[in-house]
Amino acid sequence: MQRGFTLIEMLIVVAIVGILAAIAVPQYQGYTKRAKFSEVVSAVQPYKLGVEGCYQTTGALTACTAGNNGVPADATTAAADAAKTSVASVATGAAGVITATGSTAVDGASYILEPAVPTGGALALTWTVRDASTCKAKGYCS
Repeated sequence: MQRGFTLIEMLIVVAIVGILAAIAVPQYQGYTKRAKFSEVVSAVQPYKLGVEGCYQTTGALTACTAGNNGVPADATTAAADAAKTSVASVATGAAGVITATGSTAVDGASYILEPAVPTGGALALTWTVRDASTCKAKGYCS
């Protein structure tokens, strides 16, 4: 006596697999974008070091802009390399504010870091991610 699955049982299995796939695929895409955005976060590290060195040397953040006092110059990814990286550009503005913009691979999300001088005359800066950073709303950064 042979026994197998009925058509109804097979349809139920296919429906369950379809529901699980509908949930898993968007979660996986979000995960991969967060992982790719870590490249944008890593790209600001040399700029942070440059601003910190500038602040320790000059004692003020006003002179800590791109290409001055040890702060690296602004960088933009060439169009030919855009498919290879998640970073579109990194720029250092007034008072050492660093803005990194992601490529289309991470929906062009921005990551804006603002240095703050700690109280008590310490030379170590504290960094905060500005609320204007679009990476916060997308869940790519904290």
